[in-house]
Amino acid sequence: MWGSGKEAACAGPRSSLPAPTTTPNPSWALADGSAPEVIGHLQENYYNLCMEKSQKINSFILHILQELDEEIEKGSEGITLNIAGNSCLMPEERVTGEDFWILFRILKKNPYINGLDVRYNFISDVGAYYAARLLQKQHNLIYLNLMFNDIGPEGGELIAKALHKNATLKYLRMTGNKIENKGGMFFAAMLQINSSLEKLDLGDCDLGMQSVIALATVLTQNQTIKGINLNRPILYGEQEESTVHLGHMLKENHCLVELHMCKHNIKNCGIKQLCDALYLNRSLRYLDVSCNKITCDGMVCLADVLKSNTTLEVLDLSFNRIENAGTKYLSETLASHNRSLRALSVVSNNIEGEGLVALSESMKTNPTLSNVYIWGNKFDEATCVAYSDLIQMDRLKPDNTDVEPFVVDGHVYLAEVSNGLKKHYYWRPTYGEVCTNSPNAGFTLVPVGGHL
Repeated sequence: MWGSGKEAACAGPRSSLPAPTTTPNPSWALADGSAPEVIGHLQENYYNLCMEKSQKINSFILHILQELDEEIEKGSEGITLNIAGNSCLMPEERVTGEDFWILFRILKKNPYINGLDVRYNFISDVGAYYAARLLQKQHNLIYLNLMFNDIGPEGGELIAKALHKNATLKYLRMTGNKIENKGGMFFAAMLQINSSLEKLDLGDCDLGMQSVIALATVLTQNQTIKGINLNRPILYGEQEESTVHLGHMLKENHCLVELHMCKHNIKNCGIKQLCDALYLNRSLRYLDVSCNKITCDGMVCLADVLKSNTTLEVLDLSFNRIENAGTKYLSETLASHNRSLRALSVVSNNIEGEGLVALSESMKTNPTLSNVYIWGNKFDEATCVAYSDLIQMDRLKPDNTDVEPFVVDGHVYLAEVSNGLKKHYYWRPTYGEVCTNSPNAGFTLVPVGGHL
């Protein structure tokens, strides 16, 4: 459903929020008394509004809006407005909350914009208030990226509540905004009501145990969320309660396709909880358990579940410690049983030549596994020769791995290549295509949401 036709009344900023440097005027009138144009000439509208409200003109925004006007004049539709604050090619002024207020005024009725990316700026809770207003007024917006914008718990609450009645947004990135446990609870409450959001990124948001458990509980009933990122919550204790609850959720939920649990302090007991769930789950295609404390004992459970699980396609085990023994368990399953896994990352797992060669051998009998990432382990010459042979015989495409062979004095070595499952998760390349397949293979193989 593209817009509910209803607009929720949005309360003004709470007293705890910093006030904008200029008082927002609800009138749409410009300095000459005329109404600004709803579409086209966005640069001129921005300039006039800044003059009227005595707001400093952000030259970066002015430049981006000029490019946007040109796109609209060409007849482009479904445009994502990219005002990312970490561009290396332009000495930008970071967008503030007051800047975002002006953007809200000129974008809230624009039918050509369906995505807004303001990552790495300083919009703070003030900008979060206007982002919430935008979610209520803009019925074409399907993608909103607010990652790393100094938004706190109060701003998180405003955005979560705005999504109660929003029926158009499909993908929201809150990555890196410290909404903490309080903000996470409001997002959990939102997921009980919202029926349009398909992907939610709450990674690096300092979520607490309470909010992670609440989100897991809500997802047992939610039928629309297809991808969720809960990376790096702030957890205390050694009992892995969050993993237990997320494992229970996977047993009940048959819609979730993508789950990120990076830095959850998962140990072998926790991965066993997830494996028990994967015996029953028939929807999850992308599981990210990187940067945890999983060892070879945990791989016994995972290798066993992969013998019967036919849905999991992307598995990220990077930065654990599965070593040779764990890699052998996986390799045996991949060689003889599993024919659904398409991408596996074992980057930086303290694997030596014996384990890496076993993994390469499994690819010779497994026709499905196409992407393997091994950098950061201990290469010997046998490893280098094995992966060089896979690449030369075209069993392993150069774009589907993070190593490249080269020869010095008759000996084969492997060099690192910037390919992976999610290389551009935190940053954007300065040159070339932003979302090429080889650095972001995980999102290419399992596409949930149209943006990184």
